[in-house]
Amino acid sequence: MNSRDVDPRLLRGFLAVAEELHFSRAAARLYVAQQALSRDVRRLERLLGSALFVRTTRAVELTLDGERLLPHAREVLRAHEELAAAFAGPPRALLVDVNTDGPGTGRRVLEHARELAPGCELMARFESGLTHAAAEIAAGRLDVSFGYAAGLAPALRSRLAHRPVRYEPLAVLLPEDHALAARAEVPLAALAGESVYAGAGNPRTLEWTGLARELFAGRGIALAPPAPVAVGKEEFGRVMAKTRTPVLATVDFVELPGCVKRPLVDPVPLSPLALVWRRDLRHPGVDALQRAADGLAAAHGWLDVPPGSWLPAALTPGAAPG
Repeated sequence: MNSRDVDPRLLRGFLAVAEELHFSRAAARLYVAQQALSRDVRRLERLLGSALFVRTTRAVELTLDGERLLPHAREVLRAHEELAAAFAGPPRALLVDVNTDGPGTGRRVLEHARELAPGCELMARFESGLTHAAAEIAAGRLDVSFGYAAGLAPALRSRLAHRPVRYEPLAVLLPEDHALAARAEVPLAALAGESVYAGAGNPRTLEWTGLARELFAGRGIALAPPAPVAVGKEEFGRVMAKTRTPVLATVDFVELPGCVKRPLVDPVPLSPLALVWRRDLRHPGVDALQRAADGLAAAHGWLDVPPGSWLPAALTPGAAPG
């Protein structure tokens, strides 16, 4: 131990004795036993390597080192009080990435969390891609996101906490005049020979592209080449109308003009969605989001895996993402 390890409690005991110049009165002021206060003063003296008081049976006086410590102790304790006061009020707003500016699982969890914790300010934003959002979380610029946590780089994932929310069924977005658009469901085998867009070339969505690559492998489905990165449903719809490329999506993905969304089957592919936050983050909003996710999953069977479904190799039925 050295002076950098001094517990503020020891400084409070020292300050009380220095101001009272009497151990019994100082102990009563702090609501502690005199014996405990004497131990704390002796411990502080050992840590600093200096005697702080001259004690006799009739008086207590500060030594020269005690006089030297006194203004520093007051300054340190004042800083501790200011620190406590700064965090004594309502918690700050929590920044929650819901992945998209349309409806979806993240948005549903957020809305339910707002009902569970009306005193918390949960601010929605969308980043479109867990790889980018997770880096923002690790850097402290974002608090919470949703996505395929097992698809993150291990070094990044190790800095995050994550909780399973839903196994989301996947779908394909098709131009409304596409040959497969007339089907109510699209078997994966029917996409053989197609190029399907899944964020290839977008550094924000590496986890999504990796999931698609695994799903397409051995099925004759190609990853479509990179396209301009579109932010928001209007821009996404405009780019899709221009490229006319099928797009891998979830069944809750926003509806786009000129397109149809068809669930994928035979097998039903599932994307493991997790709630993701920084490991050291403590906030009542994170607690509310976890409760909301658990409640919705239980109510709607979000973590049920139908027989014959497809999951990425990193996951087995009932396992948590990551």
